[in-house]
Amino acid sequence: MKRTLAIGDIHGGLKALKQLLERLQLTKDDELIFMGDYVDGWSESAQVIQYIIELSKTNDCVFIKGNHDVWCEQWLRTGDINGVWFNHGGKETIESYATFSEADKKQHLYFFEDMDLYHIDAQNRLFLHAGFTSMHGVEREVHKENFYFDRTLWEMALTMDKRIEKHSELYPNRLKHYHEIYIGHTPTINFNQDQPMNAINVWNVDTGAAFTGKLSALDLETKTVFQSDAVMSFYPEETGRNSKTYNELKTN
Repeated sequence: MKRTLAIGDIHGGLKALKQLLERLQLTKDDELIFMGDYVDGWSESAQVIQYIIELSKTNDCVFIKGNHDVWCEQWLRTGDINGVWFNHGGKETIESYATFSEADKKQHLYFFEDMDLYHIDAQNRLFLHAGFTSMHGVEREVHKENFYFDRTLWEMALTMDKRIEKHSELYPNRLKHYHEIYIGHTPTINFNQDQPMNAINVWNVDTGAAFTGKLSALDLETKTVFQSDAVMSFYPEETGRNSKTYNELKTN
């Protein structure tokens, strides 16, 4: 039976991605919707990109573009290093490309360029990395950067009074356009949650893989959650985007 699965931010954690796909017992009939931020964090960013390119040859895949992917794309295109990017995982991503040829890098650039900023499926479910601000929906968004930087959509959903009915004038117009909205970008571990979170009709599947969390997949129909082990446990001598390594945290 075909499943559609949303997969959270990977951030260079290839070992965790492989374990996750094994745990959800992936078949060629399954559709995968990746929520962005494939790179920047653990040491296998370039390898993650290569792996999902190959994965797209056996499975239907949708690749959403995240803010870290935008930075990496810019570097692959121009060679210019964004300072903010370099200090938030870009350094590790550049190092991961050390053994990749110029032809490989060009293939990855094309892959980044082809990524979607958002995806709407036949069930009117919206998928995007971060959020959007237009009350008229994503098609009317003026600043496209919001698709991979905005956090106000998630903040609004989290803090919204659950007693407000959908037909009420107080119900946010942003939430009315879509049956469900799936995002990444804001780790749920920021809210002391290690699993995907739901607020109103918004689902956040970024469970902090870049930091101390796990990599997660969510079955859209059943809402079954699949997870890897803590991603940092696969890279015990690396800090990722933390201040300490897994081994250092274990000994403290």
